Amino acid sequence: MATVPSVSYSITVRLEVPAGGKAVSLLTHAVENAGGVVTALDVTNAGHEKLRIDVTCAAKDADHVQAIVDSLGAVEGVAIHKVSDRTFLMHLGGKIEMQSKVPLRNRDELSMAYTPGVARVSLAIARNPEDARRLTIKRNSVAVVTDGSAVLGLGNIGPAAALPVMEGKAALFKRFAGIDAWPICLDTQDVDEIVATVRAIAPGFGGINLEDISAPRCFEVERRLRELLDIPVFHDDQHGTAICVLAALTNALKVVGKELSEVRIAMAGAGAAGTAVLRLLMAAGARNVVVCDYRGAVHLGRDDLDDSLRWIAEHTNSEGYGGDLRGAVKGADVFIGVSAPGILTGDDVAAMAKDAVVFALANPEPEVSPDDAREHAAVVATGRSDYPNQINNVLAFPGVFRGLLDAQADGVTPEMLLAAARALAAVVTSEELGPNYIIPSVFHPDVANAVAAAVRESAGGKARGFTEA
Repeated sequence: MATVPSVSYSITVRLEVPAGGKAVSLLTHAVENAGGVVTALDVTNAGHEKLRIDVTCAAKDADHVQAIVDSLGAVEGVAIHKVSDRTFLMHLGGKIEMQSKVPLRNRDELSMAYTPGVARVSLAIARNPEDARRLTIKRNSVAVVTDGSAVLGLGNIGPAAALPVMEGKAALFKRFAGIDAWPICLDTQDVDEIVATVRAIAPGFGGINLEDISAPRCFEVERRLRELLDIPVFHDDQHGTAICVLAALTNALKVVGKELSEVRIAMAGAGAAGTAVLRLLMAAGARNVVVCDYRGAVHLGRDDLDDSLRWIAEHTNSEGYGGDLRGAVKGADVFIGVSAPGILTGDDVAAMAKDAVVFALANPEPEVSPDDAREHAAVVATGRSDYPNQINNVLAFPGVFRGLLDAQADGVTPEMLLAAARALAAVVTSEELGPNYIIPSVFHPDVANAVAAAVRESAGGKARGFTEA
């Protein structure tokens, strides 16, 4: 259950009250007494005896919604007609659509857009396949591909249930980078089938965004597709997270006056996101890192190391620490969590080094209470929107793909990821930088452009720019 009302549980209650008396003023009190927050109150129909009113309010969860409705229904003279969940209403019929960019008003326009005129364009591409990037949607299209195995924090809920999330991802691509993205939800979790399917559909896209595919499957899928395809393949859960974490940590360390190469970092989470964060931090200069999973610290003495964990063990934890997360955090300058809720306490943060930095990114419930962490750490970041310093992948992936598409890149390199992180960090000016502002808002107008320009330059592409949708 959320600790405070959230717009994600926003409802509109349509009800009738007597036209006279105190019923209208009692509605707000009823919602507040139930712990909700009124965000709008609209009179939709007025008569001499009755008023029809829509009360819109935010709740904490589904049970809290019912408690608010019951509280409204208990007001004398109130008759409840309908309760609408605003989040579900937003999703009715899906959140995205396809529109034609060209007019089709008469026979001439139809003959150029489709047959017979389109045949000339098809033949031109057949003679020179590279023209597909210039003459089709390929130049500005990304496939958002999932197998539904690791959707948000919901787990393996399957491709159909993943579709609303993929639609949302496509909407973010359009809103923040003007990119046309298409949800592709695959009814298979077999690596060979995923790779074969994406390879088969790749000619229609300028890039592949892998999304919500569980580890370790995601590593193999990405590796094989990068070898097979001549367009960029980017697993956002890995690399988008890594870019945002490195950008935020770059600025957090400026706030506390420490260097990345000198700090001791304790990490919780050795899955897709954790491994990608680790690799990018080390590429940026991190040297002293201990990574923990549910069994404790990852080290070469463990008997359960797969290929990914073995790489971690070989490149971190040089002293061979074999204890638990709490021991790894003690005395550390930085904690980065991409794991599970409630695995640390405020006392654990208090045991860290002076001017500690805490990134508790498990969502919606962080690894440690942000309020408790803020009592002891100098800088705290989470994945939540109700605290300062939200680490949100939408800060990275729209601009990254904008730069890749503009450069007509055929792949993604570590140098591009580092360039994106540096550009994202630089959006926060020295005058703005502080403990509660180490990373810009997702709505900051310079974010996508700055990241795109950095990736485009790193890829060797010409600056084309784009217009925000």
